[in-house]
Amino acid sequence: MLHPPFLKLGSVIGVTCPSGYVANERVTYAVTILERWGFEVRLGATVGTEHFYFSGTDEDRLMDLQAMLDDPDIDAILMGRGGYGMSRIIDDIDFKAFLKNPKWICGFSDIIVLQNHLQSRFEMPSLHSPMCGAFKPETQDEDYLKTLYAALTGESIHYHVSHSVYNRSGVAKAVLTGGNLAILAHLTGSASEVDTEDKILFIEDIGEYLYNADRLLLNLKRAGKLDNITGLIVGGFTDMQDTERPFGQTIEEIIWDKVKEYDYPVCFNFPCGHQDVNYTLTLGVEHKLIVTDNGASLELKR
Repeated sequence: MLHPPFLKLGSVIGVTCPSGYVANERVTYAVTILERWGFEVRLGATVGTEHFYFSGTDEDRLMDLQAMLDDPDIDAILMGRGGYGMSRIIDDIDFKAFLKNPKWICGFSDIIVLQNHLQSRFEMPSLHSPMCGAFKPETQDEDYLKTLYAALTGESIHYHVSHSVYNRSGVAKAVLTGGNLAILAHLTGSASEVDTEDKILFIEDIGEYLYNADRLLLNLKRAGKLDNITGLIVGGFTDMQDTERPFGQTIEEIIWDKVKEYDYPVCFNFPCGHQDVNYTLTLGVEHKLIVTDNGASLELKR
């Protein structure tokens, strides 16, 4: 495993936007907090740059991300936002310099394309974490933002999750992988395909129709991605939609229906994903998941 060094006082965090457009004002307060944490911040050329839906042309976004991946003085890269766009540039990224000087890639949503590519191809861990828009005056002292700092600096992290009637008890100790459900399904069959073999799988999503969530999960199941995992963590599935003629199942029932035949532990309602409370997960390293009748815990020890 290629493990990026943990950050310390004075470490440099680059901010770039390889996917959707993000306004300068959504980045400004994030910079304030990162500097308050003791880090230096360098803004990429794509911050505040607008090209239709994207934060610049494909060439602009690739060049900005590539420059930060190559720069040996940058210790971590925080993405401005997700949305869509990483799939358009992932195959043109040159990882040679990055692999010699690995750094933490921080973000989620569309950024999972890059993060999963790094994990599946190079066994490189990354941080499924809040992005710039999460940093606001009213959130600066929230625990979920502090977990990004903890993950960047190498602290041990231990989460507790309340009980769900859809949970399945058990214990799993394995590498954590996953991310946005739509992205994971989208990557199936590609060079960035998620490897779930003997791993704890995490999934989350936003704004999907229930029937499409069912289809996305069936895509993973038919591809064998749910067969040999050691545990499943279900994060936020926010703003789910239904059709005029109801689908007939809740999102919890849809997910449970796909994994009920297996015996690995399942944890619902993990506070991570497209939601206000979005805790940081370190993808690509070993975690211990314990699910009981009283709730669940997820532990990452350094």
